[in-house]
Amino acid sequence: MDINNFKGIKTDNNGQLSIEYIMVVGFMFLISVSIIFLAGDAQELNTAMAAARSGVIEGANMGSFAVYPQETFEKYTTEHPRLTSQSNVKIVRIDYTNKGYNSTYKKTKIQLKIWASSPSVQNPSDKNCLGDRINYHIRKSICEAFGTQNLTSAVFNPAFSDRYVFTTNDVKWV
Repeated sequence: MDINNFKGIKTDNNGQLSIEYIMVVGFMFLISVSIIFLAGDAQELNTAMAAARSGVIEGANMGSFAVYPQETFEKYTTEHPRLTSQSNVKIVRIDYTNKGYNSTYKKTKIQLKIWASSPSVQNPSDKNCLGDRINYHIRKSICEAFGTQNLTSAVFNPAFSDRYVFTTNDVKWV
């Protein structure tokens, strides 16, 4: 290549090249912002579901080991004596349903549903109590993950994140 005959990069004197470049860069910026927004939304839901899984394991373990707060233990001693001894609780499935925008909370409502089994606990009332403990720990875990314990009730119902409000269905025993 002869440096003396080099004419440089061809440019358009009318500015067409720079306008096209600005349009492409602007379009790429809009796409990037859209993807980041969607990824952030999905990340929040993934974080909540991970917290729910952690909470369901904690709730199932607490029920399995018969570890309860003192007041609950005393109540179970008289009303649900089976729950004061160890039992085997197995979580079968965790799922959620997007219930759409909730105008009361101005957030998207997500309803969590848990399927569990416990062959050692047969009484429906006892299973209901175990399910309540599992749901409590799910909601508590979600609130702790997002630091929203101050926005909800003592039983963490409902649980909140920045974009979502979480409720739990009764545990389905299979």
